[in-house]
Amino acid sequence: MNLSSDQPATIFARASGAGRAAIAVLRLSGPRTGPILDALCRRRPAPRHAALRALRHGPDLLDRALVLWFPGPASYTGEDSAELHLHGGQTVIEAVADALVAQGARPAEPGEFTRRAFGNGRVDLLEAEGIADLIDAETQAQRRQAMLQADGALSRLYDGWAARLRLLLAHQEALIDFPDEDLPPETEAALTADIDRLAQEMRAHLSSGEGAQRIRTGLFVAISGAPNVGKSSLLNRLAGRDTAMVSDIPGTTRDAIEVRLVLADVPVTLVDTAGLRDSDDPLEAEGVRRARRHADQADLVIRVACGPEAPGDPGPGLRVWNKADLGPAPEGWLGVSARTGQGLESLRHVLGEAVAALVGAAGGTPLTRARHRAGVEEALEHLDAIGGLELAELRGEALRLAMRALGRLTGSVGVEEVLESVFNQFCIGK
Repeated sequence: MNLSSDQPATIFARASGAGRAAIAVLRLSGPRTGPILDALCRRRPAPRHAALRALRHGPDLLDRALVLWFPGPASYTGEDSAELHLHGGQTVIEAVADALVAQGARPAEPGEFTRRAFGNGRVDLLEAEGIADLIDAETQAQRRQAMLQADGALSRLYDGWAARLRLLLAHQEALIDFPDEDLPPETEAALTADIDRLAQEMRAHLSSGEGAQRIRTGLFVAISGAPNVGKSSLLNRLAGRDTAMVSDIPGTTRDAIEVRLVLADVPVTLVDTAGLRDSDDPLEAEGVRRARRHADQADLVIRVACGPEAPGDPGPGLRVWNKADLGPAPEGWLGVSARTGQGLESLRHVLGEAVAALVGAAGGTPLTRARHRAGVEEALEHLDAIGGLELAELRGEALRLAMRALGRLTGSVGVEEVLESVFNQFCIGK
């Protein structure tokens, strides 16, 4: 088959989930999509209308499928695209995939559909990241946040800042080009005030972004305490299943055991760690070292204790007194019993409140990634530097650099170094 070497490849991938299902969706994108449909269906459907078609490869009937045809540029990728809604049997999918390869298509790489959409101006880099987050969303809070970004809320904010910077740069260059003109004396003062206002907005955006990043990535909560205080039993109770091994023998838990759950609509990784004590056993000592490291790195630590009397200050975190069925909890400790379930609902409530406090109130346009934070911080650094620059030319250059920092966030200026890291996180069919 003669394919022009200067044309992009026509790609395909399964867009529906793996495993047995009634329907499987294969999507195609690229210049040969239309001819491939003609070869398989004999008759291409009307654009953006689903039509039942018999898919054939040579004399073989592969399947009877719903076929949708999306001529570019009015498609997700901006290229000619199609979807084949097949019966979900694996042999059907494999037979159609073989036919697509025979017609000149190739399997897509991870994120290749969205990368083409970015390259064709259908989405910017921030929107592409929002789409990836939407696919990975585990909670409603993550879905809402990702939807805002995929819908362009963050792009509009940064593009608005860039537009204001362009206007400020034009005013700054007027001061450079016409230094001897009788410009009003308040012109430079107004320019400085506008720069300060923009810098204040960027600072507010950065200060409100930590919670959004935590919603996206989830929180890390460590369960810490001495051996045999019931940490593993508490983990099992909170998880609702027997995840950690429970034993009366001290030092049973030697490595971290992680459980994923949702609290206050935020994904939380709950980690059971080794009991904190001195030990001559090198394996247990390593477990204790890792337990301390997990506690140091955690967003929140559940400090578990039990016994005849409360220990000294266990450190920052939520103080939980286990085995409260055997006696009341000391003052300042939340009494629970991992054995009977006493106090578990109160613990879940308190944990949910702590998680909600760490995330903060949702609002505004979310800053969700370290890349975004770094870009806004860089732009802010250039704006903050302007006050110490005497030459108007240097102030103008600082404004240009701030604009470039924002442009790298949306992908409007050189971002080749970050494209691989952004699009490799996608699944094959997106």
